[in-house]
Amino acid sequence: MKTKILSLIGLCQRANRLVSGENFALEKIKNNKAKLVFLASDAGKNTTKRIKDKANFYNIFVIEDFSTEELSNAIGKINRKVVAITDKGFAKKIMDLL
Repeated sequence: MKTKILSLIGLCQRANRLVSGENFALEKIKNNKAKLVFLASDAGKNTTKRIKDKANFYNIFVIEDFSTEELSNAIGKINRKVVAITDKGFAKKIMDLL
């Protein structure tokens, strides 16, 4: 299941349907463009609090099941703690897998 979700995250990246990085993710959350947010399980306290608070305020589901390394490898970038999915279809498919 984890592998399938990580593959879908990679597919989102190739389809240009996600943003990565804390600031970009926060911007998408505030603009109600983020449909689903992945937060690395090993993210720092401040990052975790900022992302969770903002996501809760805008009713966006946050998944913390993956490490920084897993998320980074899935999208082909280094050291990514936050990934926001901006496509409804991908977000629904990922939620179905969970």
